[in-house]
Amino acid sequence: MRLVLFGPPGAGKGTQAGRLRDTLGLNIISTGYLIRSAIRQRSPLGLRVKELVQRGGLVPDETVRDLASEAIVHQRFDNFILDGYPRTMQQAEWLTAFLEAYKAPLTAVFYLKVPDAVIVDRLSGRRMDTKTGDSYHVALNPPPDSIPADRLIQRPDDRPEAVLERLKTYHRDTMPLVKYFGRSGLIVPIDGTATFDDVFEEICASVGMEERVSV
Repeated sequence: MRLVLFGPPGAGKGTQAGRLRDTLGLNIISTGYLIRSAIRQRSPLGLRVKELVQRGGLVPDETVRDLASEAIVHQRFDNFILDGYPRTMQQAEWLTAFLEAYKAPLTAVFYLKVPDAVIVDRLSGRRMDTKTGDSYHVALNPPPDSIPADRLIQRPDDRPEAVLERLKTYHRDTMPLVKYFGRSGLIVPIDGTATFDDVFEEICASVGMEERVSV
């Protein structure tokens, strides 16, 4: 199974990816998490993109593509969820060609639809586990008590000014992917304002996994 979770920042992609991983045994490929790890580790790539990420901008396609291809190859082209990738038409076209060359086309692209106003409210309460990369919300999806408080942070790009910039970029560069994947019948629209449980059940039902849903 090869899935993509698609939608604006704060739509709940990370939360749903984590539940799908735990329930279906799929591996999460989050290029955003890989990039943030590089920033924390002060690697050459991390130093190069740190300021850009904190402004809410996008990392160059070539850099993200290399991270994505390495992770997909590591998964042997199967049993993965792409969380937040692709984000541009160029990335989508590359991903399609890359997977088709290895006879491993995508199974589905889940489009989590959430209005901009809801996104801004959501991100103000979002916290990320620096160890696992999992995302939580202080009110809507609190982290387990077992996670130490000092492991939970608010990302710089979740601040209001950065969120607004990210949404502008999303509408300009990423929204065209709805039509792109829709032409091949891969898009599965999901109401991202529903409860986390309802969104999860709808995703699982759409890929015929109702009997394995556990909430």
